[in-house]
Amino acid sequence: MTGPVIFDPHTLPSDDNVNPYTFCVELKGSQWFLQKGKMIAYYGRIDFNGIGHGRFERLLRTSFHSPLHASDWVVAEGQGKMLLADRAFDVNSFDLDNGNLTIRSGNLLAYEPTLALKQSIVPGFLTLIGTGKFVAASNGPVVFMEPPIRVDPQALVGWADCPSPCHHYDHGYMTGVMGGIRSLTGVGGTSGEEHQFEFVGAGTVLLQSTELLMAEQATGTVPTEPGVPGGHGAGQGQSGGAPRLPGQLGDLQRRFGL
Repeated sequence: MTGPVIFDPHTLPSDDNVNPYTFCVELKGSQWFLQKGKMIAYYGRIDFNGIGHGRFERLLRTSFHSPLHASDWVVAEGQGKMLLADRAFDVNSFDLDNGNLTIRSGNLLAYEPTLALKQSIVPGFLTLIGTGKFVAASNGPVVFMEPPIRVDPQALVGWADCPSPCHHYDHGYMTGVMGGIRSLTGVGGTSGEEHQFEFVGAGTVLLQSTELLMAEQATGTVPTEPGVPGGHGAGQGQSGGAPRLPGQLGDLQRRFGL
């Protein structure tokens, strides 16, 4: 009977999966953007600095354009190997080559600064633009699909190089027996059979192989502002009302350990 595999700094992979649930990023005097709470261990000399740190003003100007999520991210910098994971969900890396990919904000773990992160017009999603590597989690393996396709919103991880989806409602299902029961009793809620996201055009749609979303965290809430869909009150899930901007992260402008 063989024992467990024991890793050290030399046997850990470089920028690759250790297992289906853990990814190893190697830093060689370089930097990565990292969502808080996703680093589980590291070898070497790595510093973690909050978004808004003065040293990284130029980096932020080119690679981070999401003030609603600024308090949820840090910059990892140094020399060593860093292990990323997210509550035993499947973790994989993906490469963008002069492309754009929109991903559910809670699924994005980390990305190289050669990519630029922006807020998507679709609430709860972020968009990566450019060339580079990023690491994402999913509830089950990711399946890649080609449009045109209609997708259960809860199975959607993201989409690449294609237009944003529109809502599609199945009129027959909603007005049929099941829809009538739901409207009378409130039992059942909305399902993928009556409401989908519809994708058209060229590109790729990323699905997780389950309809159960990863447990959401109160990050990147959408304020009530003109032109911003999905707002349910400014500052929801945050203290102090309006979202804090990068230049206002006083308590994050210090070095801290994860």
